[in-house]
Amino acid sequence: MFKNVTFYSPEFLWLFILLPLFFLLNYYYHDKKTSTLKISSIRGFDYKTLKIKLLPILNILRYFAIGFLIIAIARPQIVDVSTQTKTSKGIDIVIAVDVSSSMLAQDLKPNRLDALKTVAKEFINERVSDRIGLVVYAGESYTKTPVTSDKTIIINSLDEINFDGVIEDGTAIGMGLATSVNRLKDSKAKSKVIILLTDGVNNSGFIDPNTAADLALSFGIKTYTIGLGSNGNALAPVAINPNGTFRYGLTKVEIDEKLLESIASQTGGLYFRATDNERLKDIYQEINKLEKTEVEEFKYSNAEEMYRKFVLISFILVFLEWILRSTIFKSLL
Repeated sequence: MFKNVTFYSPEFLWLFILLPLFFLLNYYYHDKKTSTLKISSIRGFDYKTLKIKLLPILNILRYFAIGFLIIAIARPQIVDVSTQTKTSKGIDIVIAVDVSSSMLAQDLKPNRLDALKTVAKEFINERVSDRIGLVVYAGESYTKTPVTSDKTIIINSLDEINFDGVIEDGTAIGMGLATSVNRLKDSKAKSKVIILLTDGVNNSGFIDPNTAADLALSFGIKTYTIGLGSNGNALAPVAINPNGTFRYGLTKVEIDEKLLESIASQTGGLYFRATDNERLKDIYQEINKLEKTEVEEFKYSNAEEMYRKFVLISFILVFLEWILRSTIFKSLL
């Protein structure tokens, strides 16, 4: 009966503390309400009829009637709450991923590219109301996935990103950024964001990174840049074996942090440095907090009043007590 029930005026439930008081008063005045006959011996009257044994039921009915009446006064309700959310146009985000051979370096586990993909998946799944696209770049760049709200497509595309030699090796930061700007320039979203990740310096392509940053600024696109790689040396591919596998060796980690800081500052974003898996995860969580889509929640409630049922039960118990007092137990009262 009380499942999913709330009380409109729960303060009236304090009246239940009066029930023990009624019980004590009734017990105290019981002898005064009952007629007595004093005799020297009750040997001839030593019996209890069924009526006498059932007599306390009258008080029990009265206590229950009072209890149900108190519950009715507190106004029990079954409240059905429905929620609707209204989101703004959301944020359009392009993740630009460096897929040069150096992204196979193993200073992040199992390597930089796989570590990025793992963290980026979590980020994508948390952007429920936003559209996301993917751009990949090495010595040149291309759009892997246009901005879309279908998270399954994005994650599947992210899984497919590998260093496969399809595009020229190198690090064309300017081209990766320019391609990302091209995907967002016509967007009608309230906010447009690029997350550009690289582990090197701009050494390829025909677009200067600062020119690409100017383009991002002119279209109101904020750019967060991430430099990926540990400090010092990292185990990275240095040659290709005859069987097609990579030969690894210690190479110096070179990241043009000044350039990445300049791009971020120029477009209103921030620059981050990820030296290990945990730091990379923290960076994406920080960006996730900085770029929030406004969500407005509306709650609608429909209350079904239940106090009438309890009032009816209380009246039935009172009426039943009156009937029993006037009939079966009349001779004992």
